[in-house]
Amino acid sequence: MLNLLKYLLLPPLLNILLLLAGLLLLWLQKRRLAIGLIGCSSLLLLVLSLPLVSHALMKPLEIHPPLQFAQLQPNQALVILGGGREYTGAEYGWDDAPSESSISRLNYAAYLHRISGLPLLVTGGRVHDEAESEAELMARLLQSSFGIHATWLEEQSRTTYENALFSAEILKQQGINEVVLISHAWHLARAAAIFEAQGLKVIPAPLQFSSPPSHGLIRWIPRSYHLNKSTQALHEWLGRVVYSFYK
Repeated sequence: MLNLLKYLLLPPLLNILLLLAGLLLLWLQKRRLAIGLIGCSSLLLLVLSLPLVSHALMKPLEIHPPLQFAQLQPNQALVILGGGREYTGAEYGWDDAPSESSISRLNYAAYLHRISGLPLLVTGGRVHDEAESEAELMARLLQSSFGIHATWLEEQSRTTYENALFSAEILKQQGINEVVLISHAWHLARAAAIFEAQGLKVIPAPLQFSSPPSHGLIRWIPRSYHLNKSTQALHEWLGRVVYSFYK
């Protein structure tokens, strides 16, 4: 139900539904209302595609500052949140592979592991009953590309909430109550709060902070890249509203 709600309230499906509703009303000769819905759909698509708007939606999500290396302590674990998968891993000779977002998180985790020597937990299950869990793919890439072994794999989760729930179970059994949580800067406001709700102390380790758009006309030129960023930000804002009920 929540996944359906997510698709209905976010571009581009929201825009398509508004457009179809407008066309239906036009066919029913309700011209004024039809023009309003069609115009709303088009204007929303245009506005969300602007660099200035995508940055304005994304930046307030990034509430955690960059990690200070002095925060890394021996009693912690590095927890890497999965960022999705690609359904072809042809470049690796695999069936599936971690997504670009997951690879970015793994790269930063490998960097922090080299500095601290802290053990790693990768978390992510099978959203669509795939042959391999997201955690398995992440652990395999850590080993093959960085020569780093993931100490724990959490393979049951399908959402950020379940990432936190099942990861906390694993870590508490090992006597670990403090984690360095690795994810994109826009994601950690929600993710860190959910992990803390499981009784863990969380040190956020954000990566890939958004940068402001260039000055001049270019910040007003719509691009599909910024529509994707705006949609990502809106998804996160919606997720924060939904997850507020889990606390």
